[in-house]
Amino acid sequence: MYSEESLSIVPQYTARVPYLGRAVRKQERFSFGDAFWTPPLAPRQAYRLEEKQILRKFKLPALISLTDHDDIRAGTQLQVLERFKNIPISTEWTIPFGETFFHLGVHNMPVAASDSLMKQFAAFTANPQVSRLAGLLAMLDALPDLLLVLNHPLWDEKGIGVERHATVLKQLLARCGGFFHALELNGLRSWGENKQVVALGRELNLPVVAGGDRHGREPNAILNLSRAVTFAEFVEEIRCERCSHVVFMPQYHEPLKMRVLQTMVDVVREYPENFAGRRSWADRVYYRDPETKITVPLQSLWPDGGPKIVKQFVAAMRLLEWTPLRSALRMALHDRSAVWSDPEAAI
Repeated sequence: MYSEESLSIVPQYTARVPYLGRAVRKQERFSFGDAFWTPPLAPRQAYRLEEKQILRKFKLPALISLTDHDDIRAGTQLQVLERFKNIPISTEWTIPFGETFFHLGVHNMPVAASDSLMKQFAAFTANPQVSRLAGLLAMLDALPDLLLVLNHPLWDEKGIGVERHATVLKQLLARCGGFFHALELNGLRSWGENKQVVALGRELNLPVVAGGDRHGREPNAILNLSRAVTFAEFVEEIRCERCSHVVFMPQYHEPLKMRVLQTMVDVVREYPENFAGRRSWADRVYYRDPETKITVPLQSLWPDGGPKIVKQFVAAMRLLEWTPLRSALRMALHDRSAVWSDPEAAI
């Protein structure tokens, strides 16, 4: 709920959807890049979503680390409740580096030091100096119960080009690779990309661990199986034993674009059970003025639900939950090259 997710992906993922793609292209006056949405589930709801999948599918207790972008409120708020007192304090730290940026999963921070660490992360992100990065990572690496995971390392999220991104990644690994404990297999990235991450892990002698990157109501599509009883024990498995058992869940086999579209549906759904200010999609989607940098929820700009075309867009998104349309879209968006078809390659 505390992550800011750009709306810039909307045109990309709706382009091939009948009517919907055309409706989005008509929004010439609306800059999707200046708007963002926040995931609909509160920390407790997100935790329970993941826990239920693990309990139902495996009949095993769950260890869950919630990582909002550059934010630790999910963990710190849940720790106040007795039931969640042992949840790790974690975040996904945005690291600008060269022409692009990377995301680092920082899991199980010491509670007493978490605020101080977040301030240091924020200072670096705001004013990145490569010379300081190794020192920050060395400090984190010195904390024995902390896990550093380089998330979706091959994803050219900034769009500088796959080859240029790969070049910058090599530079990052050359400078700081020794401080990373694992690479992430990402539940919302293609099998082709995840397969390359497995190969990169072998090359670097780093284990790969499961990560979700999910922001809607679908539970993580990739999980780790572990003998650990506590999160600190899981960290020891990865850091010391360098042992990681990864399992791909059934939803990973669904067309990726279909799953992303479903996330968009989750974003525009109404949640009457949420607290005030989080129930309507317009409460959870924000617009940041490019000149003033003032951020406001769309609800304050469009109290009546917005222009007609926006209402049509939301209505069209909700149509994706209609079973016949979902079946047709699943066929239209199917990409055999993205299907996980050689599981032995991941072992």
